[in-house]
Amino acid sequence: MQTQALEGTKVSRKVTFHRVAKNLYRLEQSGGYYGLVKRGGKQFRRSLKTKDRKLAERRLKDLYDQVGRLKTTEDARLSFEEVAARWMAATGHTVKESTMIRRRTCIANFKPFFSGIPVRNITSRHCERWLTERATKIAPQTMANELNVLRAIFAYAVRRALMLTNPAADIKRRKAVKKTITVPTREQFRYLVAAIRESDGRPGSQQKAKAGADLVELLAYSGCRIAEAGALRWADVDFDKNELTITGGDSGTKNYESRSIPMADALRTLLGALIKERTVHPSARVSPINKAKTCLASACRRLGYTRFTHHDFRHLFATTCIESGVDIPTVSRWLGHKDGGALAMRVYGHLRNEQNALAIKKVAFA
Repeated sequence: MQTQALEGTKVSRKVTFHRVAKNLYRLEQSGGYYGLVKRGGKQFRRSLKTKDRKLAERRLKDLYDQVGRLKTTEDARLSFEEVAARWMAATGHTVKESTMIRRRTCIANFKPFFSGIPVRNITSRHCERWLTERATKIAPQTMANELNVLRAIFAYAVRRALMLTNPAADIKRRKAVKKTITVPTREQFRYLVAAIRESDGRPGSQQKAKAGADLVELLAYSGCRIAEAGALRWADVDFDKNELTITGGDSGTKNYESRSIPMADALRTLLGALIKERTVHPSARVSPINKAKTCLASACRRLGYTRFTHHDFRHLFATTCIESGVDIPTVSRWLGHKDGGALAMRVYGHLRNEQNALAIKKVAFA
């Protein structure tokens, strides 16, 4: 019986393989069997995941069949980017444009890890490097989106006989920890707006403070994301229909679809006051500033509040609507969600439960 180390085996690991038949090896340390098959100048070494000789021989035959189906033409040397492009072209007609944009973003994020590598040479080690480096930089849901795209690209390559197995198949998803949202109370909101509007005595600070306070009110009364609020134009405001159209400007909304929402009295009053202050053009921006981060942080510090963000006022809008009796699916549409209210139900469902508890007390059978 011949004893040898397979190609690529690290000596420092002191791994010993015994050749028991053509292309069949047994690992001395564990007794498990491995297959070693070559095709097109490339060596494929795979664990057969068994210690039984007969079963190993049958699985080795399956490995022969798998390797035999691999392409040895020019396509066999396609890079990861080229395979990803083919996958995008082959599946693009089945999904929305917003999904295609998200996929392109994911593929761009893969470049530092897979760029220029022939797809048939990508191993689980390449995927592990992507996993460990990206996991510290992105949220669990973003990680899950990228993992889905990565698996799909490799699955496409396997189906097209460009690689033997999917190296991302065994990667585990990160558990998404539910984020605790902080929502200012309506009283806190009033105090915050008043604190932002106060001048600190510096030249021009009163005007800057006013713009910041107006933007915070716009976020709270409309439920816009900060980028959407910054992109609003006066052409998007229709006082006759009492509607506000949210497009997100050049960057688009998060779902890449515009939406129209009815204007609450507070929003209509705010916009009416702003349009009277100056002569405006339909293409002019409603808010002259893109963010109110500095003045908001300063006001929170002076009032002793937790540090609220722009997005917390979007939560305030949703919370106020639900507490006022608006059903969650409707609030979800106003927020621009495309899931029929599933996300809003997870985030704000406890408010509906509180409403139910109050509502049931009004039910009487006497």
